[in-house]
Amino acid sequence: MNEKQDDTLAGIEARIRYRFGNAELLQEALTHRTYVNEAGGKDNQRLEFFGDAVLDFLLSDLLLKRFPESREGELTKMRAALVDEVSLARIAAELELGASLRLGRGEEKGGGRQKRSLLADAFEALLAALYLDGGIEAARRVVHELFEPLLESQELLCGRDAKTDLQERARTLRRELPRYQLKDATGPDHDRRFTVEVYLGDELMGEGVGRTKKEAEQDAARAATVLLKGEQ
Repeated sequence: MNEKQDDTLAGIEARIRYRFGNAELLQEALTHRTYVNEAGGKDNQRLEFFGDAVLDFLLSDLLLKRFPESREGELTKMRAALVDEVSLARIAAELELGASLRLGRGEEKGGGRQKRSLLADAFEALLAALYLDGGIEAARRVVHELFEPLLESQELLCGRDAKTDLQERARTLRRELPRYQLKDATGPDHDRRFTVEVYLGDELMGEGVGRTKKEAEQDAARAATVLLKGEQ
């Protein structure tokens, strides 16, 4: 690593308040496959896979303790809202992971540092690296510090999802129901990205992206809801 890379990684460590014993794990978490295709080394896909499981476990633990009276269905909805691509990308942006990503030249030119999918993946990989380097308690502390502020969201506490919110607003304001349409599906089977459009009548109201069609529909519904709020 050069001096600039050292400073970049040190900045991430400062923001999560953790110093890696094995800095190579942190560097691996921030390495996209397009960089490896050009320069060799390890990409972050294996860490992303593990980090997804670590995050689910730690958020489930957090939600059980925070909402002891909630039923399984409510907890599932809350966890889904916390781990969707939009939420994870927002947290990754707050940690400034985009500036630290190692990308191939094509991905760099294509705006990869701002792509929600890459940011969300990098955050999950970072969490896996943190767990492998510092153990479960180090990972638990970071998850609690990053996600507890999100638990104050009224939409989250009510177990509501974006599609439900959009449907109720659309029925009230337009007397129509949303219609979702799959626009595109890209990427390999283990890393699919779905793009979904949502319409009211013939009017395109929003577009969303996610790792599943359901996640993309939620993202599209959030975009459409912003438009409808402007009509109130």
